[in-house]
Amino acid sequence: MPTPLRLASWNVNGIRSCLKQGFEDWLATERIDIACLQEVKAAQDVVGPLALKGYTAYWNPAEKAGYSGTAFVVSERVTVQNVTHGMGVPEIDREGRVQTLETANFILVNIYAPHSQRELARLGYKLDFCKALNGYLKCLQAKGKPLVFTGDLNVAHKEIDLANPKANKNNAGFLPQERAWMDELEGMGFTDAFRHHCSEPGHYTWWSQRVGVREKNIGWRIDYFMADSLFMKHVTGCHLQPQQRGSDHCPVILETAF
Repeated sequence: MPTPLRLASWNVNGIRSCLKQGFEDWLATERIDIACLQEVKAAQDVVGPLALKGYTAYWNPAEKAGYSGTAFVVSERVTVQNVTHGMGVPEIDREGRVQTLETANFILVNIYAPHSQRELARLGYKLDFCKALNGYLKCLQAKGKPLVFTGDLNVAHKEIDLANPKANKNNAGFLPQERAWMDELEGMGFTDAFRHHCSEPGHYTWWSQRVGVREKNIGWRIDYFMADSLFMKHVTGCHLQPQQRGSDHCPVILETAF
């Protein structure tokens, strides 16, 4: 019989703050097998060993303290073959934005894509990141093993993916260039697992921290699981957890059977 496996992606916007707001309870209650975290803003020696019972953490911090960074938190139920950090591109890798985990059955990539920022100050960097990531994913695809990537891509792909598309058409996160990148990913054979299971509007993963915005559900869906055809055969569901607090993002849960 296939083994159920629950994967999660969550931009925690600072792991120290999220820990204070119930991260450990969430991890245990949801029985997450692999949690892919973004914007951890800390190295392991800063947070401590994060000795969660039954879990091992793999940290990929940015060189700059208190900035960016990713981490895997993996249950003892999962046998990890290998974990690597970065894509071999120094100017990107120093920000701790990409890490890869491999098991006997699949490859999982955890991603925290750059934000293009106001006045598009980092749009060039964002597009360089997108190009490098595409090349990296193509190399992983060549291995022929089921492949899925996840994380905060800092892009709302389509109008359905944000509450106010017309007002944001020229803003970072909804630019034509960024949305075209998402089209390219689909052209490479990746499926948006959440949209595969849900075509309804009103589902978001990030909300401004301004008072009342989250309560009114004025949000953006910028956190994804994107799976290739080999991996999609094992996906049984994908859903968001907008009621889960601890960050300005909410977790995304991918249910699989391998």
